[in-house]
This record gives sequence, C-alpha cells and structure tokens, in this order.
Amino acid sequence: MASTSSLALSQALLARAISSHHGSDQRVFSLPSLSRASSSRRRSSNAAASKLRSIRPLVVRAAAVDTLEPTTDASIVDKSVNTIRFLAIDAVEKAKSGHPGLPMGCAPMAHILYDEVMRYNPKNPYWFNRDRFVLSAGHGCMLLYALLHLAGYDSVLEEDLKSFRQWGSKTPGHPENFETPGIEVTTGPLGQGIANAVGLALAEKHLAARFNKPDAEVVDHYTYVILGDGCQMEGISNEAASLAGHWGLGKLIAFYDDNHISIDGDTEIAFTENVDQRFEALGWHVIWVKNGNTGYDEIRAAIKEAKTVTDKPTLIKVTTTIGYGSPNKANSYSVHGAALGEKEVEATRNNLGWPYEPFKVPDEVKSHWSRHTPEGSALESDWNAAFAAYEKKYPEEAAELKSIITGELSTGWEKALPTYTPESPGDATRNLSQQCLNALAKVVPGFLGGSADLASSNMTLLKAFGDFQKATPEERNLRFGVREHGMGAICNGIALHSPGLIPYCATFFVFTDYMRGAMRISALSEAGVIYVMTHDSIGLGEDGPTHQPVEHLASFRAMPNTLMFRPADGNETAGAYKIAVTKRKTPSILALSRQKLPQLPGTSIEGVEKGGYTISDNSSGNKPDVILVGTGSELEIAAQAAEVLRKEGKTVRVVSFVCWELFDEQSDEYKESVLPSGVSARVSIEAASTFGWGKIVGGSGKSIGINSFGASAPAPLLYKEFGITVEAVVDAAKSFF
Repeated sequence: MASTSSLALSQALLARAISSHHGSDQRVFSLPSLSRASSSRRRSSNAAASKLRSIRPLVVRAAAVDTLEPTTDASIVDKSVNTIRFLAIDAVEKAKSGHPGLPMGCAPMAHILYDEVMRYNPKNPYWFNRDRFVLSAGHGCMLLYALLHLAGYDSVLEEDLKSFRQWGSKTPGHPENFETPGIEVTTGPLGQGIANAVGLALAEKHLAARFNKPDAEVVDHYTYVILGDGCQMEGISNEAASLAGHWGLGKLIAFYDDNHISIDGDTEIAFTENVDQRFEALGWHVIWVKNGNTGYDEIRAAIKEAKTVTDKPTLIKVTTTIGYGSPNKANSYSVHGAALGEKEVEATRNNLGWPYEPFKVPDEVKSHWSRHTPEGSALESDWNAAFAAYEKKYPEEAAELKSIITGELSTGWEKALPTYTPESPGDATRNLSQQCLNALAKVVPGFLGGSADLASSNMTLLKAFGDFQKATPEERNLRFGVREHGMGAICNGIALHSPGLIPYCATFFVFTDYMRGAMRISALSEAGVIYVMTHDSIGLGEDGPTHQPVEHLASFRAMPNTLMFRPADGNETAGAYKIAVTKRKTPSILALSRQKLPQLPGTSIEGVEKGGYTISDNSSGNKPDVILVGTGSELEIAAQAAEVLRKEGKTVRVVSFVCWELFDEQSDEYKESVLPSGVSARVSIEAASTFGWGKIVGGSGKSIGINSFGASAPAPLLYKEFGITVEAVVDAAKSFF
C-alpha cells in the first residue's frame, strides 16, 4: 500500500489542478493498397518489420516496450473505431461546424493508442506518471473528445459531446488544456502541438535522468502526438523536430496522419517533399504504415518497434483516408472543415453498417472501455507505492521531485534573489538578470532554460550546470539554436508537463516577432514560461532598426494573461523574477537593457509587485505639481528630470511603471495613491512606441517616445536624436505650468 505521503502527492496534485481549472532504415508495413488512388509522390520501400518482442503484462517499473494487452476481438475493435468516427460525425453535424475528416481517418490509430497502449487514470487526469497525448492537428479535436469520453474521463460526458463548439462547453472548437481535463496542451495553430510534445518529452527525459535510480524508476512515461500535413508544412514543426532528433528523445512517438488533403485540396499543389527522408535526416526513426484505415496489426507492430528505439524519436507515417467511410466526400477537401450534411451522414451510416442513433455508444463498446477506470486507478496506486519506497530510500531526491510535481516551492526561496542599494555598481539589466537566474537555479529545483543561440548576449547560462544534451539530459542549460518559434513552443510543453517545472527562454526582444505564436499560446494555455528578452530598445545602438524594438512593448501589453516587465535596475529585475516564478499560469516577459544602468534610489522588489509605484516624491497631500512616469532605462531620465524641476521649486512625483498588468490588478485606492485623479499634469517617457500611454497619462498628459523605426548609431546619440532626454521631459513638464 502506498504511504500517506505518496497518496497525498497524487491527491494534492489533482486537487490543485481541479481547483485552478542518424540514420536508421525506414521501416514499412506493406498492406493491400487503399481504395483511393496512390499519390505519385509516395515512394515504396523494401521492408519487413524486424521480429519484435512480445508484449509483457504491465508492471510498476515499465520497460520501454511495455503496453497494455491488445484487444483480440476484432469485432470490438471495429465497433470501437466506428464509435469514435460517429461520435465525431454526430457532434460536428449537431454543431453544423467542425472538422469530421481527421477523426474519421485517424480513429484506428487513436483507438489503439488509448485502448491498448497508453497508461493513464481517467479519474485523475493529472497523475504525474501518465503517458501524454497531443493532438497537434487540433482542428480534429472531436477525435480526442470521443476518446476521453470512451475512456471514462468525467470532463467529457455525453452532454458535452452534444454541446460541441457551444458557449460554455467543455468541448471547444480546438483542444484547450485549461478547459478540459485530459487535454495536455492547447492546440489549433498548426505545428504548435508537435513542438509542445517535444517539450513534454524533454521534461520526461530530464526528470528521469535526474531522479531515476538503478533500483527505482519513478519517471517513466511516453509522449504521443498526432500531426497532419498542415503541421508538417509549418516551419515550427521542423524546428522542434530538429531539436528532438538532436536531443535523442526516444520516448517521443509521433503519428503523421498522411492523408494528402488540406483545405485547398490535394497537397500535391504545394507540398511534395519527402517527409520520411527529412525526418531521417533530422535524426528520427521512421516507420511507414501504408494502411492506416484497417491495418490494426500494422499500427500495433509499428508502435512496438518504435518503443524498441530508445536513442531517437520515432515518426510513424500512417497513410489514411480523410473522411474514411463517407461514400461521396472521403479523400476530398470537402470533408476537412465542414459537417457532412444530413444525407451524407445517413450514407456513411449505411456504408459502415452503423445502425445506431446519434451519440450512441453500443453497450459492448461501453463495457469494453469501462476497464480503463479500474486499470488506471491500479496504475496510479502502483506508482504511489513505488514512489513511497523511493521516498524512504532517497528522501532528498524525493523531496525535489515532489516539489516539481506539485509546484510547491521551499519556504523562503525568494530570499535567494539579490538586492541592491544606490551604492551598488551600475550594470545592464541583462547582466542583473543573469545574477537572478543563477540564484533561482539554486533554490528552485524545476528551473531550467536557455537561449536561441544568444546565451552570451542574453546572459542566460546557469553556471552551476552543464548543457542538456542527448548524453547529459540531467543538465539544465537548454541550447535551442536559432529556432525562436520552436523554442517558445517547446517551453510551453515543459511548463505544462508539471507545475514545478519553470522554463525560461531568451533572445533579443525584437525577435519575439519570430515566436509570437508560441507566446500567445503561453498566455492562452496558462503556461508560465519566463521570456528573457534583452536588447530592449534603441539603447542597443549600432545594430540599427532591424534589431531595435519599437512597437513590441505595446503589443505585449495588449496580449491577455501576459505580464510585460521592463525593469529599471537590479531591484526591479529581482522583483520581476519573484513574480514570474510565482505566476505559474501566466507567462512573464522581461525586457532587459544592453546598456549599463544605475541602481536607482527608491526602487524595490516589493514595489514591482504593485506594477507601478512611487520611487521619489517631494509633494504633500497627494498633490504633486507634475507626475513623471518611466520604465526601464528611461526611469533614470525621469528621476534626473525631477531633480531639475525640484530645484526650480516644483513638487514632482516619479513613478516606475514596471508592469502595467500588475498595476491594473491593484485596488482603486492604491491606484489613486500613485496617480491621483486630481493631477492631470503627467509626463511619460519610454524609448518605444507611445501607443497605449494615454491610458496612464490621460487626455491632457504628454508622452515622450519613439513612433518610427530606430537607426544605426551609438546609443547616446540615438537618445539625443530621438528626443529621449532629460531636457525633453523637463520641457514637457513645464508646459503644464
């Protein structure tokens, strides 16, 4: 029996989640050709699968080839597969909206995965050692909802299927992890899911390397993903797949739904590359199942072979027919993104011999799938027992792993963050950031990350650790190469693997343009990634406008569920990290300077928690003559301008607006104490677009900024030429007197 502590571990995690709401030969399994014509670009290959090891009963310490016993009753398999198809057909038809084609084509491989291969507990979707599944082709989400329903997840009941794509339902138009327990990541934008899956698999490999012992394996699970032609076309998938191959993520198994249809028609019109050879070149093991429609044994054999390959990820190309079973729409773009229509639904029922009413799960199918609830509970209980034994033998490692599983940080962890005084040496906030990163790595067990080939510029190396590589997966520095988009999405997967994994990633702030899609998914899917973005303004100097961000601060301030920090010095940088670490369901972006900045009087870690706060004020009665507001490197300019004005007898308040979003969360009373409504004389200064500053300074206020692209020149000259100066602030303030 599991110990109280290990049972509590699983129960606490469930409660927390609910409350928050190079070159191996390609293997080909050759079967009779499909009913549809083969594409001319499909290449044949020799091959017969090597003799595979038989499947053993599942045990607590699962070996690489363990799976559940296959279903031997062919009629049950056929009926289960068709149940999945028709639950998707019926839901899309009722909604008059959706994508029935993918679920109809992918039902066989998905059935085998969820019914025979994957390990999970339907009654605790957050059990740590579960296998993870990602539907990268998220438009086919009814496939996943049907699987969760059959497997016994409480999150997808019959009424949820009937409310597909409707307001307030648990079955939205694309999978949303924050909406539906059992969904690992939010997918829809093509290619994001496969990159998330790489992050999930990286997390498993990293944790297994850190915590497993020769006599105790407590981290042992697979990541499975289904992706389609659209995912393959998106560049992010190649970025992520390249890294997966480089890292040797042997527990990542991807199923490529090779149906050759996209919205515009046959993929021949735009996508004719040899995907198999590309993935082999990326360091993947590749298998081709030629009949994904009815070749159940071939799918099973491919999965077994994939599990014997432990030093590289596997791509199983499964050639399917989109909309399989539809007499008039199968293998056409018309079944991709629209309901079949009443007549075609009836024709498909007749074609596949399906006599049941809409949303009906046949009793024998329901009975067959019902075993997953007790089996899943047993799997988790066995793991709890294994963890309890591990905890007795390896208490320190168990405590660290428990922190990562639950997300609970040690008491007083924040005291590790450095603090500064005005007498401390000035420095670029990118350098101060590195001090914070290294301090956090000592006290936060799940802290890891890296840069897109800019570690020496972003200052993101963890000095006490080596590089996460194929042979050293226990290390915590991630080398992403020049792959910003893939980097962001991989970090989303890491963050969503376990609450206590806190990934950070870095590049120049301007290059967030390459990864904005992943950053938006961070915000949407509540993945608390920390984005370390250096070279935050024209202050980077001679590299010029291609590298100088202007509109970026405003754009991220407009993004929901995102914290956009622009710290001015060491205390504010530390304060930003303190918040970023604790905000596990909100991504944080830190815009950091290349140029050296002073440690300003009045800044504090505590002030950052408010988002905007006063750093100096010589007024009384909350009635200054003027309020000067700045962020980042321009807060120093505001402070200097205040001294000029005070010498002329004016009362001046200087406010740091380090994070607008946190200020918005404060009480009306606090906001009034910082920006009194009776004071309309306000000046903001920021070396970026002035867009949005009207919200802070009001209709009568003045905003000093840059509303054009930058230029190539030394930073001090750029500040002078663009009017980001003390003189400009003083003149703007005097316009109110």
